[in-house]
Amino acid sequence: MIRVIIERFIAESLEANYEDTAKEILQKAILSDGFISGESLKDINNSKHRFITCNWRSIIDWQHWELSHERKEMMDKMNLMLDKEEKVTVLEIP
Repeated sequence: MIRVIIERFIAESLEANYEDTAKEILQKAILSDGFISGESLKDINNSKHRFITCNWRSIIDWQHWELSHERKEMMDKMNLMLDKEEKVTVLEIP
């Protein structure tokens, strides 16, 4: 199993739009093979700083989702709401 941590910084005044799009992306990810669980976290000191953590069965399952047409379409929309490009970290769970 692997855990993916996605870090994002939301642009000014776009938090509501971000929430809707983030939920839509998660709903699509849930349907992807190998998805186990996920959650969205907000920095307690900066509401525009977000983390998404998700567990996947394998790196191959994550990469299939990460490179999918569905995620690319959603990220094209999401990137318009971010101050900078999202940062993705993939961790192995021993």
